[in-house]
Amino acid sequence: MTILVTGGDGYLGWPTALRIADRTDDRVVLVDNFARRGWVEEVGATSATPVASIDERLDAAREVHDQSNLSFVEGDLAERSFVDELLTVHEPDVIVHTAAQPSAPYSQINGERANYTQHNNLQATRNLLWGLEEHDLTDTHFVETTTTGIYGAPEFPIPEGGSTMINDGERDAVPFPAMSGSWYHMTKSHDAANMRLANQQFDIPISDVRTAIVYGTETEETRADDRLKTRFDFDYYFGTVTHRFCAQAIAGYPVTVYGKGEQRKPFVGLEDAVEGLARLALTDPDDRPDDLTVYNQVTRAISIVEIAETIAEVAREFELDVAVEHFENPRDEDETHKMEIENDRYADLIDGQDQPVESGVRDIFETLSRYDDTIAAHEDRFLPGVLEDEA
Repeated sequence: MTILVTGGDGYLGWPTALRIADRTDDRVVLVDNFARRGWVEEVGATSATPVASIDERLDAAREVHDQSNLSFVEGDLAERSFVDELLTVHEPDVIVHTAAQPSAPYSQINGERANYTQHNNLQATRNLLWGLEEHDLTDTHFVETTTTGIYGAPEFPIPEGGSTMINDGERDAVPFPAMSGSWYHMTKSHDAANMRLANQQFDIPISDVRTAIVYGTETEETRADDRLKTRFDFDYYFGTVTHRFCAQAIAGYPVTVYGKGEQRKPFVGLEDAVEGLARLALTDPDDRPDDLTVYNQVTRAISIVEIAETIAEVAREFELDVAVEHFENPRDEDETHKMEIENDRYADLIDGQDQPVESGVRDIFETLSRYDDTIAAHEDRFLPGVLEDEA
């Protein structure tokens, strides 16, 4: 069996590939074009953790975890000819598709970045789906990380994928309406629709994994060697709110919450996110759904201010005196929105595993305390209000 992991050089793709390779003797092929490294450099940012070259990463995986089944192919999935060659040579049984331009703020900078984001993300997914059909690989399990951002912030509970429409007494299941709020999030809404169509037309078994805000620096596999570390972005464009807050604390600044910060957002720890993707990739074909299945890859919904207060509390364990301060909110959003989101299917997938927020934040501080000089040198990338006008 061959498992293809796209975006294999990325924050989520790399540790996912390590876990999959650690649990199987089958071939695990990573695919990436290193674009994420370029995007981050383009906005003047950097990863707090040094990101080893792909050759160094693979060497470490072989030396530390005896993962001789792990290999790498460089290429651009937005190029149809590359995808054709990739599928012809490797004939994957599973594709875990984590490759994308993942930043909403980056996609909002200007029309050029919006166009690039939509072309890059949509073209890659379409090329893969049509490639499976045209290469007679429609039994391949296609797993994609989309995003819970597809759902927007409705005033009613969010189901795990679909909902029921009632008209004149007739009931029918329909996809939950897409209410994306950025040019990036809209790519994932389109991907979800295209995957549904590919399942209907080509009978490709599809797992649409709607990933929440991921936080954390370590998994069981990455702890073993510094060369195995995944990246940690903390800037306005590519750093998630949890990561930016932790970087502020390490640099000696208050944790800055916009407005009241009482709005709840969906979160999932890196360990939990990797575990779910690995289990889907390694599911026996006889046990997985043949249809399209949506998973809300979230373990909890938490308010932004609660995240900030948790970070400040854990920071004290590291002798950091961190205050939580509120700033005027530059965004047009409901600062008290109480999101409710179902995640029963995903919880069952990972057997109820739920990494406590404190544990994930503690991991972050343990890692970042080794790289505080890097954070201090780039503190202008996460201070409040500095970059809001650029987005």
